[in-house]
Parts: sequence; structure tokens; C-alpha cells
Amino acid sequence: MSSTIERSIEIDASPAAVWSILTDTGAYPEWNPFITKLAGDFSVGSTLEVRIEPPNARPMTFKPTVLAAQPEHELRWLGRFILPGLIDGEHILRIEPLPDGRSRFTQTERFSGLLVRPLKSMLGKTERGFEQMNAALKTKAEHHTLRHPLDSESKTA
Repeated sequence: MSSTIERSIEIDASPAAVWSILTDTGAYPEWNPFITKLAGDFSVGSTLEVRIEPPNARPMTFKPTVLAAQPEHELRWLGRFILPGLIDGEHILRIEPLPDGRSRFTQTERFSGLLVRPLKSMLGKTERGFEQMNAALKTKAEHHTLRHPLDSESKTA
């Protein structure tokens, strides 16, 4: 069994500004209501420590493996619950450039394994967590961009 959840948001900030917030993991507790801890090296094959706090659910900490880390574009990891195949989650944070120096941020999770069906109610809480994080990222990026216009166009002006 498998299931995918995905939520996107448009942000009035450059992909570089959004990426800088996503990779400033020490600041996550200050702004991120869903992923309250993200620690580790973003190189492919490395292990992260991630703590999520879905709305109305128990916090969970897990140690996924980085699958991709493309600056200003994508961060992807694979987490497993106890053993491979019980419930595996591939988490993708993707940034797409839009016209006028804007960005689209998309958060996706692909769940697979034997426990996906029994844990289906957890997926709805995770989806709400995505919505909360995306909104908080938008607020932070747009506020940061207004105060610190560091995109490439303003550097050359």
C-alpha cells in the first residue's frame, strides 16, 4: 500500500531566500510549527535527525537518510519506521522559481509499506502539519526578503 500527500504555496521571495531559510536548521524552533528540529549534514547518504510535531498528534523523532540536496531546488530524504517495508516515508522539499523573483514551495511525502493503511489517520495530521509549515515559511521568507533584499537582481543594481 502507498499514499502520497502534497501541499504547495507561492512565496514572494527568491528560491535563494527560501533555500537559506530551509537550510538554517538551527532557527527551525523559532518559526517552524511542524519540523521543530532538523539536524545533520545535507550531503547525499548522510543521516539527519528530524523531529516533527503534527497537529493533535504525538511528536516523533526519526533519522532519515538524505537522498538529494540540490541548493535552491530540492532536499529529499527517506525515513523508515523500525524496519524497511513497515512504513517508509520519502519526504521532498522542492523550490521552483516563478516569474518576478517569486517561488513555489512544495512539500511532498510518499508513504509506502505494510502499516500505511492502519496509520491512515496520521497522514491527515501530517498534511495539516505541511500546511502550517508552508504558511510559516511563506511568512518568514516574505518578511526576511522585505528586510534583507539579497536576491541577485538587487546585488547588481
